[in-house]
Amino acid sequence: ASLLESFLTYLTSLIYDAVWLLLLTDLLMNRSCNPFQGSSESTSFQSLILDEERRKLMIGGRDWIYLLNLENVNKNPEKIYWPAAKERVELCKQTGKKEAECANFIRVIHNFNKTHVYVCGTGAFHPVCGFIDLGLPTEVKRNKKAGDKVKPITAQLCLSFAFKSPDDHLYAGTSSDFLGRDTALFRSPMRHLENQYIRTEHNNPFWLSEAKFVGMYPLPDTSDPDDDKIYIFLRETALDTLSSEKVIHSRVARVCKKDVGGQRSLINKWTTFLKARLVCSVPGPDGYQTYFDELQDVFLLSTNDGNPPVVYGLFTSSSSVFSGSAVCTYSLADIRAAFNGPFKHKDSPDRYWVAYQGKIPYPRPGTCPSKSFDPMIESTKDFSDDVIGFIKNHPMMYKTVHPINKAPVFIQVNAGYRITQIVADHVIAKDGPYAVLFLGTVSNSSNTQTCQRRLTPMLLNDLLPHVIDAHSRPRKQLYIGSKDGIVQLALERCNTYGTSCSQCCLARDPYCAWDGTLCSRYTPAPKRETRRQDVKYGDPKTQCWDQEDYTRHPLTEKKLIFGMENNSTFLECVPRSPQTSIAWFIQRSLDDQQVEIRDAPRMIKTRLGLLLRNLQQVDAGIYYCKAVENTFTQIIATFHLKIILSDLMVAPLRAEPSEGKGKDTRNGTRLRYKNLLKLLNKPGATVNEYCEQVWRNGKRGQNGKTAAKWKSTREFKRY
Repeated sequence: ASLLESFLTYLTSLIYDAVWLLLLTDLLMNRSCNPFQGSSESTSFQSLILDEERRKLMIGGRDWIYLLNLENVNKNPEKIYWPAAKERVELCKQTGKKEAECANFIRVIHNFNKTHVYVCGTGAFHPVCGFIDLGLPTEVKRNKKAGDKVKPITAQLCLSFAFKSPDDHLYAGTSSDFLGRDTALFRSPMRHLENQYIRTEHNNPFWLSEAKFVGMYPLPDTSDPDDDKIYIFLRETALDTLSSEKVIHSRVARVCKKDVGGQRSLINKWTTFLKARLVCSVPGPDGYQTYFDELQDVFLLSTNDGNPPVVYGLFTSSSSVFSGSAVCTYSLADIRAAFNGPFKHKDSPDRYWVAYQGKIPYPRPGTCPSKSFDPMIESTKDFSDDVIGFIKNHPMMYKTVHPINKAPVFIQVNAGYRITQIVADHVIAKDGPYAVLFLGTVSNSSNTQTCQRRLTPMLLNDLLPHVIDAHSRPRKQLYIGSKDGIVQLALERCNTYGTSCSQCCLARDPYCAWDGTLCSRYTPAPKRETRRQDVKYGDPKTQCWDQEDYTRHPLTEKKLIFGMENNSTFLECVPRSPQTSIAWFIQRSLDDQQVEIRDAPRMIKTRLGLLLRNLQQVDAGIYYCKAVENTFTQIIATFHLKIILSDLMVAPLRAEPSEGKGKDTRNGTRLRYKNLLKLLNKPGATVNEYCEQVWRNGKRGQNGKTAAKWKSTREFKRY
């Protein structure tokens, strides 16, 4: 129950201008959502990796590492116990940290080879890394002690983001001090126990200033493998602004994979570290921009056409005026152009930042050494002092990186929640390729001290999404992790769109198409395709012209609703598509025309339905909830509201003593009132059923005179 309450409420999917909100209850009912909560001894799942060979999903939590079945995350889960050392836990608590924080939170899990996995944990603020020998699955179950399966290696970092490169190096963005202020980018070898590592410059805020690392990706820049680079995405406190207040900027940085540090300066430091600002803003009138400055997540979406991947960045606003989230896309060509442009320079503290106009040393700072570039420069240790000195003082590029089309592809503001995680998938639909974005959200909280990021009204906390191709099943899966558990989600959920062609078409879901009977999974076929799908326009008039006319025939059965005079009632109607606008109509009798309900004091239209206050007899009739989208109108809910006159309910709720004066009648009245509430909560029941029940109960032990009291009520059959 706690997982359902606090884990997953909504999943938001979008194709730029088409958005779907998926209720957890719908996902569970349609068996497209499979949650895994783990156990009470392990929470805070903060790392996730896929092992295709063993068909396992490996997740790291608090003191435990789980191995889950890819097809069913709840089928025979295996786990390995790896707690922090007791002395480290005690020392952590003595420094003032909360007991819940003084544990070994597994932050990094990476496949090392066919038999071993490399893991890192916080170790109660004394980070440790090691290898897990998986062996046979049965061996994992028998060996649960840290000494048997995990051989700790002291690490220099408390990881915020890391990844393993193909050459067995661990790249990590980290806070290297206890307070989390001295942030650094590390590279450590995974095959050796000695601390041969490369890092950013110590205590140099112009390199990194209170950075929060978001993502890292190895990307080739040319056909020469020696020119391969690591691209790092982060946000940090900006020092290149004129504002006296703290300002956050988002950056993309890069280093060469072959960087081994300098010979006389920047020893064991990066000699190719450069960074540029990422801008995600909405252009306004007179050239003013509305900025979303804080990068929260990044995803590189690759396609099968051989083109470079597209960078999807998820940003939030740090403005005190409004809160919001935005998704911006970037091309690698624009990012590389910024790194090939001028360097940012400042002559003195009281001067403005400008583009550097002086002489650039050779080779250009940030160039990766290789024999194909210059046979005399085989490694970064061959760089001249001029190159080392220049990049040490000029790590920032002058040009900023703007999004494709100079604007976000998606914006959400003042919604009561923030979007914090993003995953993208490339889908081939009937009318071409689409990028589908899966967005995870957390609600805003006024209590910034506790950071209780509640999960209402949308997705979840600490989302760790991972989209994979499940080889044994012809469907893609989305694995989502939070502090409370893991959810396995099928990317196609066509059965949630109902059983009508119009609903399937209006969904504009590239995973789904109408096959003539059902809304089912769409698979591209070279032969002539008869299935109906219109992702771009979502027009049922062109796709469902020969189907049933749902503008006149409602998609759901008519619901009978009883309301008490002078009380209130609520007619619930929630469309599946957020692009839909709702219009309410009333038909007071079968001979009358439908009349649209406009703004009225006693009729309040909400996003969840229609609230009717202070019911009167004139409010009785048939209510239609119509969804309007793309000029297409359909009835999605119908209610037949009947009003119970207050005078008719006075007699049943007045109990009189049959024997003796002063008999306590409160219990009987209370029971009848409860029965009435049950009736009003069961639209399918009739008032006659309630009256018959009251009449039978009253007849027992009553004389004919008392039973006659119900005669007027029993004649209520006309309702």
